[in-house]
Amino acid sequence: MIVTMSLDAFGSSGWEWLNEPKSWSVDDGLTVTADPDSDFWRKTHYGFIRDSGHLFGRRVEGDFTLTATFEGDYRDKYDQAGVALHLDDANWIKTGIELVDDVFYISAVVTREFSDWSVIPVASARRVTIAAERAGDTVTIRYGLDDDEPGTMLRLAYFPPAVQVLAGPTVAAPVGKGFRTRFERAEFSLPG
Repeated sequence: MIVTMSLDAFGSSGWEWLNEPKSWSVDDGLTVTADPDSDFWRKTHYGFIRDSGHLFGRRVEGDFTLTATFEGDYRDKYDQAGVALHLDDANWIKTGIELVDDVFYISAVVTREFSDWSVIPVASARRVTIAAERAGDTVTIRYGLDDDEPGTMLRLAYFPPAVQVLAGPTVAAPVGKGFRTRFERAEFSLPG
C-alpha cells in the first residue's frame, strides 16, 4: 500500500513509499530500517505470496537506468537491500545484497506471477552500487562492490516495455528483527 506521496529526496521530487516502514529519513540520502516480516516474493518453492517489502520509488515510464549506492547493517538470514522495479504485486524485479546463511550474495529476483532467484556470492558487501537498466522489454542488472561502479552483469531479464513502474531503493527483513540501510545515491538517467 502506498502511503506517502510526493517526497523530496536525492535532489529530486516525486518519491513515494510502497509499504512505508516505521523508521526512515531523507537527510543526505535515504536511511531506512526494514520492518520485521517484510518481503517481496511470489509462490515459487516456498508457496507463499509476500508484497510487504519497502520500496522508496518514483513513477517512471519507458527506458531508464536506476543506479543506487548503499551500505546495510545486515545481520539476519534473508536481510536484503537494493533496488526494485515494481509494476504490480505479480510483476516486479528486485536486486541487491542478500544475506543467506552468513554469506553475502548479489541477488536478483524476477517475478512474473512466479518469483525466480539468481545469486552470486561476494566477499564484501560493505558498499554496493547496483544499476538496473530498462531498455525496451529488457532489464539488465549490473553491480559494483566497494568503490567500483556497476560494470559486472548479473542478470538480463524480460520486463514489460513502456508501462509505468515504481522504481527505487528497496529493503526487506523476511525473517529477522529488521536492519538499517543507508542509500547515499539513487538516481535515474534516460537514454541519449
